[in-house]
Amino acid sequence: MIMKEKSMKLFFLVYKVKSSRCLDFIFCSFSRLGGPHNNAIAGIGVALKQVATDEFKQYAKQVIQNAQQLVKTLTEKGYTFVAGGTDTHLALLDLRPLGLDGAKVERVLEVVSIAVNKNTCPGDKSALKPSGIRFGTPALTTRGLKETDIVQVAAFIDRAIQIALAINVKEPNQLLKDFKVNMKLDEHAKKIDELREEIETFAAKYPMPGFESV
Repeated sequence: MIMKEKSMKLFFLVYKVKSSRCLDFIFCSFSRLGGPHNNAIAGIGVALKQVATDEFKQYAKQVIQNAQQLVKTLTEKGYTFVAGGTDTHLALLDLRPLGLDGAKVERVLEVVSIAVNKNTCPGDKSALKPSGIRFGTPALTTRGLKETDIVQVAAFIDRAIQIALAINVKEPNQLLKDFKVNMKLDEHAKKIDELREEIETFAAKYPMPGFESV
């Protein structure tokens, strides 16, 4: 590969490792960007070795299976996903059919100890008020969850969204700051606390790698 750019030079450092399989590592460094950085090179080497293992391949398959199970279970509960599902580790839930936005649902899920991200959906007019939330399954898979466990996770997510709906229904156009205040009303706070306790009890069965004693 040859690249030419004014006032920029591209250097290649090629190492050939001879073994039963020939593996070429090509490390590139732009003079303007600095480097080479030995820590980055070492990190890439470790990552490449890890992803080549059968263990990682099985893990990657499980990540996708978990994501597809999450989509399947929530779809059966009446939810709508962008593109109709997922073939990767991510899935984007469209909240427009419910009259909700991503920021409000993200906040409820955060308070009940489920971490997600609000995300724009196709057709959104502003990224400041996105219509969706993005789910990812690598972290859950790393903690050992399988498809049967994901069904329970989906049930928790459904309950959280229903709480968000109940908070939002009286004032559909309320701002996020007002929504957060209304979350603290007794009728909603009790349900939120109960759900958080259930989720944290469930999650305790799957210790975080490296934090088994926490």
